[in-house]
Amino acid sequence: MPRKYSYIRYLLLLWLITGVVACKEKHTSSKSGIIPLSPPSYLLSPDTIKLRKQARLLREYAQAHGYNMQLAFLVDFSVFSGSKRFICYDLEHQRVLSSALVSHGQGPDFRAEKVVFSNVPGSRCSSLGKYRIGVRYSGQFGTAYKLHGLDSTNSNAFNRFVVLHSYRAVPAVAQEQGICRSDGCPMLNPAYFASLEPYIDRANRPILLWIYR
Repeated sequence: MPRKYSYIRYLLLLWLITGVVACKEKHTSSKSGIIPLSPPSYLLSPDTIKLRKQARLLREYAQAHGYNMQLAFLVDFSVFSGSKRFICYDLEHQRVLSSALVSHGQGPDFRAEKVVFSNVPGSRCSSLGKYRIGVRYSGQFGTAYKLHGLDSTNSNAFNRFVVLHSYRAVPAVAQEQGICRSDGCPMLNPAYFASLEPYIDRANRPILLWIYR
């Protein structure tokens, strides 16, 4: 065979081998689901180390001010709303008892995923800070609990009618999409909310709720 044709055959063979390898690599990458995306501006789950630190600080606060030292609720609003960012925490044994989805305030734009915080009446925003869970009552959305802001960042919570209550549009399981917004209240799934009621009602001392980011 002439050298010219042998060289062309070699190039064709090399091209075919390269093409097969490239297709195989592409298929493997697609099958593994590895897609180069920029990380979201929010977390997809609560930071465990951060959660434990917040819980420890909350227990110290509860001890210093006479609140419940067995149980507390913590909400990390740096976490995506479709993830379980409401935590029912055992302060005594330092462990998570349960978690759930929770809505945040719609603020100036209900479409925005990022939480906007405000303590201003009429803002429809969530407020950062520690809350004392107050009396149980029956309101527009059924059973609810008054919330008393304990920090300068949420001191208007009671007058703003920011309360802990359930809402049927809050899903029971994690979602790929963000969930519904509130007018500033932390809203929970009805079934999950019902599971918390006995703990709140039978508590020997008021339970604390801490919204942070």
